[in-house]
Amino acid sequence: MDRRGVVGWVFVGVQAVLLGLLILLPGRDDWPTPAAVDTLGAIALVLGVVLVAAASLRLGRALTATPVPTRDGELITHGLYRYVRHPIYSGVLLAVVGLTIRSGSLITLAVAVTTVVFFVVKATWEEQRLAERYEGYAAYAASTPRFVPRP
Repeated sequence: MDRRGVVGWVFVGVQAVLLGLLILLPGRDDWPTPAAVDTLGAIALVLGVVLVAAASLRLGRALTATPVPTRDGELITHGLYRYVRHPIYSGVLLAVVGLTIRSGSLITLAVAVTTVVFFVVKATWEEQRLAERYEGYAAYAASTPRFVPRP
């Protein structure tokens, strides 16, 4: 395995730890979570998981466990990838928001902020690999937002 592969797996490991913490940390009462807020958090969580699944299916054989592009994959710029460059990450981040809202926990909020920063760093690293791998990536990145679609 080359250096990029090792770095890719380190990203996967850190991501697993952060998401595991978000799921396993106990809820608290640092802020109120009335039923409506709890429901919004649950909706964000479910929509995030659905978005991850839909974006993963769209990638097909280009889907990898790590942020290193496959050798035989192609640049996907249609479907959800027409609106954002990283819809899988967008889905994960939406689920993180949902978990955080429902948690009522400042500790979970701190882990969530760390997770957002982590995904920005991971996406930046991945985009460098994608630009090296796919000739049209720079133009695609210039016209397509990273995580949040334009209105």
